[in-house]
Amino acid sequence: MTHSVVLGAFLAALFYVLIPGPAFLALLGIGAGQGRKAGAFFISGHLVGDLVWSSLALVAIVGARTIGTFVFDLLGLLCGLYLAWIGWSAWTAKPKADGKALMVVERPFRRGLVFGVTNPKGYPVALATFTALVAGSAGSLQFSALPLLLSVSFVGFVTADIILIGIIGAGTVRRFYRAHERMIVRCSGVLFMGFAAQALWHATPGLLGWRKA
Repeated sequence: MTHSVVLGAFLAALFYVLIPGPAFLALLGIGAGQGRKAGAFFISGHLVGDLVWSSLALVAIVGARTIGTFVFDLLGLLCGLYLAWIGWSAWTAKPKADGKALMVVERPFRRGLVFGVTNPKGYPVALATFTALVAGSAGSLQFSALPLLLSVSFVGFVTADIILIGIIGAGTVRRFYRAHERMIVRCSGVLFMGFAAQALWHATPGLLGWRKA
């Protein structure tokens, strides 16, 4: 397995957690209202869901690769389009009427666990993100590589969680986010569209028969 695949798995896990989404916003709300400890419990529970969805995504990606490059390229095309849709939705998102509702979560670990495992977008986002960042080295993907990829992904998740725990609860961060929420969401949309472009860049030559054997 190439170093680019390992790095891609790490970055996919890192960005999967760090890119603002429902879980990010929930964590920010809990951290803002209840402090870093509650936020740490929430993100620890959510880690279970991250591992579940990333494992299924990697199994699907490797399985597609063993079937044939056409399936993998088609998967990359679909994931690229999905990422583009998410990015465009974030870019065009309208500001909410009020974003001040802060709820007290009595069991943040359980809330994070349920939130992560039941998130209906967890699998397609993980699949799209991992596909975008490992598609460039599709030829080295085999089922024997899954344990290493999952281990590297776990490190990426934990690294991202540590970063988030380190910043939530800070007054400056909370005030900045509330003042620039729309800009932050738009920037995340641009990042998603960048992933989409990369996924399409790797998938299109294979589908059109331009990739050299």
